[in-house]
Amino acid sequence: MEKRKISRRRKLLIWLAVDLAVAAVLIALLVYRPSGYRPVAPAPNANGETVHPYLHRDLASTFYNKAQEQRPFDMTVLDKSLSEAISDKKWESEGVLLSAPQVLFVPGRIVLMGMADVEGAGFVVTIELAPQMTDRGFLDLAVEKVKVGAMNVTPLARMMAKKMYQEQFDTGGVGMDNLAAKILASLLAGQPFEPVFQVDDRWVRLNGFDITEGKLIAHFIPAKAPRQQPRLAPAGQ
Repeated sequence: MEKRKISRRRKLLIWLAVDLAVAAVLIALLVYRPSGYRPVAPAPNANGETVHPYLHRDLASTFYNKAQEQRPFDMTVLDKSLSEAISDKKWESEGVLLSAPQVLFVPGRIVLMGMADVEGAGFVVTIELAPQMTDRGFLDLAVEKVKVGAMNVTPLARMMAKKMYQEQFDTGGVGMDNLAAKILASLLAGQPFEPVFQVDDRWVRLNGFDITEGKLIAHFIPAKAPRQQPRLAPAGQ
């Protein structure tokens, strides 16, 4: 009888040790900080500007001026400059605070990284995109991988993303003509969209892009106004 009790205790201790080991591994994976994550410290805003010069002057103004010429043109975006421009941005949703964003351009990929604060615990979230142009000339942002620390949570993230998009669609929160909504639909529900942009009375189309180490070059051509804006579909369609 005594031997049976000792054997049972031994089994309980073994299972407890296994549970603790699994918990330790999970915690280690979650709190892992990728070596490539080096967010830029926000620079002091001495001039009181609300928009970083790189976004306003180098990107937005250049895009506007080039679009007015109605000729094919290229736009070059540098990941270091873009990361610096958005370094002070923060987003909060469902009690999760996202901060210290960083953008990395690697061959054929866009890597988005940031710190997620959940009730005082900080985790590095990594989202890897593999954008591509479809045969119809639509843009598919194609989320390839989502990680928290070193843990791959892509299947769970996709399931939650589709649920979030479906809820937005059901409540009318997804607009038909809203570019931001189309980007959201591509990210959350995998729906490609026609990359045609209006600049005053002119229209331009994203005709392709090249993503290399540290740099994204987008190719634009003049375009006509779309005849009809396609209606966004519920998730999974």
